Amino acid sequence: MTDYKALEHEFGLILQARRDLVAVRGQGACLYDEAGNEYLDCAGGIGVASLGHAHPEVVAAIQRQAETLITCPNILYNDVRSRLLEKLVSIAPPGLGRAYLCNSGAEAVEAALKFARLHTGRKHFVTAMRGFHGRTMGAVSATYTPKYREAFEPLVPGFGYVPLNKIDRLDAAVGDDTAAVMLELVQGEGGVNPVQANYIAAVQALCRERGALLIIDEIQTGFGRTGKLFACEHFGVEPDLMCLAKAMGGGVPIGATLLRGDIEIAPGLHGTTFGGNPLACAAALAAIEVYERDRLPARAAELGDYFEAELRADELAQVRAVRRLGLMVGIELRHKVQDRLAALLERRIIALPAGPNVIRLLPPLVIERAQIDRLVTALREILA
Repeated sequence: MTDYKALEHEFGLILQARRDLVAVRGQGACLYDEAGNEYLDCAGGIGVASLGHAHPEVVAAIQRQAETLITCPNILYNDVRSRLLEKLVSIAPPGLGRAYLCNSGAEAVEAALKFARLHTGRKHFVTAMRGFHGRTMGAVSATYTPKYREAFEPLVPGFGYVPLNKIDRLDAAVGDDTAAVMLELVQGEGGVNPVQANYIAAVQALCRERGALLIIDEIQTGFGRTGKLFACEHFGVEPDLMCLAKAMGGGVPIGATLLRGDIEIAPGLHGTTFGGNPLACAAALAAIEVYERDRLPARAAELGDYFEAELRADELAQVRAVRRLGLMVGIELRHKVQDRLAALLERRIIALPAGPNVIRLLPPLVIERAQIDRLVTALREILA
């Protein structure tokens, strides 16, 4: 049998710690290794596999499009791209009248930062401590956590950071040179920390008062994860720009920056080679149709409630707090999390960390109740 782990270590640049698992196939909420062993994927491809793996309608859309047209540069118009742009605007929060298509969340953030500077003529940004916006130079400059930043300094200048949910600190940080405030409505990497409703309302009012744009990063929360199609809907937020990616393409890489209709960007100031390619657009159109038709955001809310009720039915001595919105779950422990993630993997369940002591769960929105029961049983065993 081919040693795939050895091949990756010999020929790949290993930049993320690998779990002791070679995934060769996926179906629904499960992954399978070389020996056919089944693993419950509660990492959901790090928030990408919200439709599960190999969803038949996404597979069919990709197959049809691959036989028709795979790539089309943005110097030409395209039928599939135009339909996706129309669809994104139709489902977006009020006021977002146009969309720019790219390939990833970090690219969506980079575009939002550039668009904000171009539109406002200002240079400064304010983001939240414990937030995470990506790995490219602009996105990592917007990210406060030192472990992501320090090795790459000096970074892009003009970024300031404030604690989440403290409006007085934001008030002091937003000035005449602030192009935008950028926030996640639920901090994923930062421990699954939601914003408070009164805070985000005050942020929106402050931005409008001072002429700064409000950028909402929905890369991890978008497309049903939190129990609404977008987390903005929980809070009544109307962003000036919104960043999307992860679950948008049903597993295929694609990202988007949605922006207010009056934000004008001159041609030639930004661009992309692969962004908006017909293959990814076809996958995204199919995925969005499933999210809407099968009411997957509502399903995420219902199953999230069920999971939390089942988990809280027992006293779990190692658990300090459970934070959740829909099926975006953070379980804060009284100790470091890595050995508990290993214990879950021994039980063939894949989960994520969110900081040093939080188990993060991002299961596919198609997960079944019986699979949630399996997850809860395992958590009870390792956290009692």
